[in-house]
Amino acid sequence: MVARIYRPAKTAMQSGKAKTHRWVLDYEPELAKSVEPLMGYTSSADMKQQIRLFFETQEEAVAYARRHRIPYRVEKAQDRKVRGSAYADNFKFNRVAPWTH
Repeated sequence: MVARIYRPAKTAMQSGKAKTHRWVLDYEPELAKSVEPLMGYTSSADMKQQIRLFFETQEEAVAYARRHRIPYRVEKAQDRKVRGSAYADNFKFNRVAPWTH
């Protein structure tokens, strides 16, 4: 089973960047999830999906995976791109999209 090492992105529901500086090691699913027919619960027999380890740096996560002989895949961190804009830009005279109302 392959482990993923990545740095999580900022969620859309928060404005800060908390918990985005740590690196995470978690396992990819080995077995598909199944639906229990009577109650409709979703379950899986794959217990490694519940494991999530946090590290301060990517090197620490890779060293842990190598030390415990875990096959891993490192995903590059995606830095966010901030577009500078102001509310006044909506009312500029030379804006690209014409004013509609």
